[in-house]
Amino acid sequence: MILPDTSPPPADLDGLKRQARGAAGKRRNQLHEAGKDTAGLALAATGLGFTGLKPPRIVSGFYPFRSEISTLPLLARLAGEGWQTALPIVLGPGVPLLFRAWAPGDAMGKGEWDIPIPLDSAPEVEPDVLFVPLLAFDRAGYRLGYGGGFYDRTLAKLRAIKPVIAIGTAYAGQQVDFVPRGEYDAPLDWILTEEGPIACG
Repeated sequence: MILPDTSPPPADLDGLKRQARGAAGKRRNQLHEAGKDTAGLALAATGLGFTGLKPPRIVSGFYPFRSEISTLPLLARLAGEGWQTALPIVLGPGVPLLFRAWAPGDAMGKGEWDIPIPLDSAPEVEPDVLFVPLLAFDRAGYRLGYGGGFYDRTLAKLRAIKPVIAIGTAYAGQQVDFVPRGEYDAPLDWILTEEGPIACG
């Protein structure tokens, strides 16, 4: 899949991203229909050994929304290995994500867009590793998100505090030649797909 290969002036960047999201969303839907039963298990089989990190560390996944690849089997494996697992919570427009401890089987509430989230009683955490959802990615580590800027703001905040590894989590077929990006788009360190990890940069 190839996104438009033009280099727009800054004023056109938002429009180019909107155009790209339409094509990338359709592509991800197709990939999800074909691979939703096995892709999450493939992520779990890979684990996090490729990062060089070991538990106990804090890792945040995400509860799959629409056609996002599922990180839940992977979180279950990591929790069993001694990692502190967590999920993100949307607080509002323009605000970095909040993270609360959570492991598969824990009780959940409803968050923004009715996405399941940890209960308010779960402790807040600051992840060392983040699995990041996306619509498309390129080998340089840039992702096409949904336009809210939640993860870009979150990564900027966390990386100002400590080293953080950001791992885009996607179907292999979501890779594109080039993702339109601006100065505030935070690059990823790795991409993890059902075919294995990809080092970015």
